[in-house]
Amino acid sequence: MSTDYTGDVVRGGEPAVRDLGGGLTLTKVSVGPMDNNAYLLSAGGEQLLVDAADDAGTLLDLIGPAGLRTVVTTHRHGDHWQALAEVVKVTGAESLAHADDAAEIPVVTRTLTDGDTVEVGGHVLDVIHVVGHTPGSIVLSYRGEHLFTGDSLFPGGVGNTRGVKKNFESLLGDVERKIFGRFGDATWFYPGHGRDSTLGAERPSLPEWRTRGW
Repeated sequence: MSTDYTGDVVRGGEPAVRDLGGGLTLTKVSVGPMDNNAYLLSAGGEQLLVDAADDAGTLLDLIGPAGLRTVVTTHRHGDHWQALAEVVKVTGAESLAHADDAAEIPVVTRTLTDGDTVEVGGHVLDVIHVVGHTPGSIVLSYRGEHLFTGDSLFPGGVGNTRGVKKNFESLLGDVERKIFGRFGDATWFYPGHGRDSTLGAERPSLPEWRTRGW
């Protein structure tokens, strides 16, 4: 695994590239006015995009002549799918999202549920359903070592639940049980905006997050 990757990207800047091992490469870019992260996974001549968030031209340039097999949208919020229709139209990629969010995403060709898998170049990503930021938010896990968390988990806390206590309790409970309870401290996670982190860096703060309520 490459050691010079930081995950720090800015809109219009250079992408951050990381070798995840086994022939799987991750490329991270920032797109759109909300600095959304989009992640391109490449292996064995196939590519998968996590969140066609915005700036379709940037994403299509990144995809390049290798084409795109799949786009996975982590949740229904509009800042995560502004470029989805154009990317799917140009590439013919399959568009996947959780069944509980699919109706509010413009192009979905197959729905996902907890425990499903998505493949790229022979590499398997596990689908983890975490409820609270939206009803159909998902996290993608690669070997339990790399997590694509959308807006459900960030450095410093879980995603925004807009002051709705029930949603916060649901999201934090799912994140504690399905993410922190399942994976180790070395697991790296890639959120929908901003910098990456590891579960080990965030784990000590879980009690604080629950106490503060956001």
